[in-house]
Amino acid sequence: MGIVAMLIAATSIVGYRLVWWRQLKAFDIFGWATFVAIVALLFSIYAIFKARPKGKYRGLLLGSLGVILSLPIIASTFLFKYSATIYPPINDISTDTSNPPVFWDVPNPTEYPGVKVALIQKESYPSLHPLKLSIPPKKAFSKALKIVKEKGWKIISADKEDGRIEAVSSSLLFGFKDEIVIRIVPEDKGVTVDLRSRSRIGNIDRGANARRIKSFISAFAN
Repeated sequence: MGIVAMLIAATSIVGYRLVWWRQLKAFDIFGWATFVAIVALLFSIYAIFKARPKGKYRGLLLGSLGVILSLPIIASTFLFKYSATIYPPINDISTDTSNPPVFWDVPNPTEYPGVKVALIQKESYPSLHPLKLSIPPKKAFSKALKIVKEKGWKIISADKEDGRIEAVSSSLLFGFKDEIVIRIVPEDKGVTVDLRSRSRIGNIDRGANARRIKSFISAFAN
């Protein structure tokens, strides 16, 4: 049953990546994988109990294997559900909420959601702010582009004269797409670097966009 759960989960992921079905269908299939994994875990724990030292039955290895196969699916589902309750219900994050960077070259670019989202972001992620550096704009652009490549984001456009980079980041399992725009603005004594990261689908991002921006700014500052 642990193996069957893994196969169902893999079918959910592969099917979504190959566009056999949409996000909600993929989640439904993964939900069945979780159900099977829970049953497998219960049977496995019972088997381990029966095969304990001085127990009447053998099967400790198979019981342990059932636990190993089941737990990752159950844990991923629990974390997925739990993260939806602890992060704000927004999916578009910007270091500058009053004048957010604009997408131009990604597929179906959208405008920033507005004041309501900005207020939720400021309350949830008060530490997010533009990065100000005392370096030339061209050097800042080169460093930003290098970090984008190191993080493995797919570059959509990179305009050095305009000081703008657009890229797409894909999640590890399902390959969900998040879009990023980096804006580098020359100032009197250097540059101001702003980022905006948004999820292409869904209404919540479970903190992924804010973590991405913080990671980029930390790498740039270092």
